Amino acid sequence: MTSLVRHITFDCADAYALAGFWAEVLGGSLAEDDHPGDPEALVTAEGVALLFITVPEAKSTKNRVHLDLQPQDRTRDEEVDRLLALGATLLADHRRPDGTGWATLADPEGNELCVERSAAERAASLITAPAQGT
Repeated sequence: MTSLVRHITFDCADAYALAGFWAEVLGGSLAEDDHPGDPEALVTAEGVALLFITVPEAKSTKNRVHLDLQPQDRTRDEEVDRLLALGATLLADHRRPDGTGWATLADPEGNELCVERSAAERAASLITAPAQGT
């Protein structure tokens, strides 16, 4: 038997606050027993569980692992705008004029994440892309 990923864990300064941000991002929910000031907070959303643990150290370097988000009911650009309104910060804009590319953001504690094109946007670009030679 192999192992399964139970949840992805984030060290952070305020577990409850950061979990609240990610619950909004993912349309998920915090565990019923999570409250402000708790040292841990768990977010569950479709297909993923994120665990936030309060630690005394601040984030000091670039993430070695980050989440890539693909919007399900809006475009990439609409999702970027929504996340910025929730408190994310735009770190690097890799969106291209032809509609491809992604945006790199940071959550309120500086953890990097990327927002890619939605499945609908990807499918539309395949339909309109000129034929490529081999």
